[in-house]
Amino acid sequence: MKSKLLCLLGPTAVGKTEIAIQLAQHFNAEIVSVDSRQIYRQMDIGTAKPTTEEQQAARHHLINCVDIAQPFSVADYQSLADAAILDIQNRGKQVLLVGGAGLYFRGVVDGLFEGPGADATLRKQLEQEAAQHGVEVLHDRLRSCDPESADRIHPNNLTRVIRALEVYELTGTPMSEHQQQWNPENQRYPFIAFGLTMPRAQLYYRIEQRVDVMLANGLIAEVESLLTAGYSRETFALQSFGYKELIAYLDGKCTYLEAVEQLRQNTRRFAKRQLTWFRKDKRIEWVDRESTPDVVRYILRNISSI
Repeated sequence: MKSKLLCLLGPTAVGKTEIAIQLAQHFNAEIVSVDSRQIYRQMDIGTAKPTTEEQQAARHHLINCVDIAQPFSVADYQSLADAAILDIQNRGKQVLLVGGAGLYFRGVVDGLFEGPGADATLRKQLEQEAAQHGVEVLHDRLRSCDPESADRIHPNNLTRVIRALEVYELTGTPMSEHQQQWNPENQRYPFIAFGLTMPRAQLYYRIEQRVDVMLANGLIAEVESLLTAGYSRETFALQSFGYKELIAYLDGKCTYLEAVEQLRQNTRRFAKRQLTWFRKDKRIEWVDRESTPDVVRYILRNISSI
């Protein structure tokens, strides 16, 4: 019988990588990244990827394996994660899922939300509306009924915008809510999950520090190089925080200070959404980093057999 997956989850900047490497070394584990942006090869600084030294300290999977221009879905992630998990377990090692992408995590352990079947009449109506008034109109409508999905779906991705509106129209429930529900009986893998947290003020301070470090390490140059390489500003990956704010600055739409403040604010909002998502999953045991100085020891002491 395969061992349970060990999972370390939580918001950005909470310090997951440091703890994960220590756990990986203790359990002879390999890390499977649960991050929706570190999967892209060309985005290093703005996604806070583990350093070369950290990746040498513990083997990481699902980092640097997709090109920015390549379409990539949760289903694609699930497929790659399944392959990595099987490979790790077949070599007799422990799997350690680490990250903050709630939908990716759920895609692996619980499966994907299939939703109602397609409604051809409704889809045709929405497609005609988009052709007449623009995709932005549909995206604005999605934001009014399902802001979480609107944040995740690029306005130009007509197929996904229509599908999210279709789910809402047919069920009366936002797709993002459907995606946060699960049936324990259908769980794809047995797992043990710990979530890292800390007081909000402390987390926000760490986020501001991280932004400063990214800028000092050349984030603007990284963004410039991506644009110079010909990647569209509308590319889904470049619409994520850390990139879209600096693209706006480079395009002269705001000052440098305004871009930095917007980046900090968007990162704080992202961390808040991550916590909101994970808090709904009662299978996660939370560890407060402020009140638990030695998180690794706490996890080792409270973990059941894996």
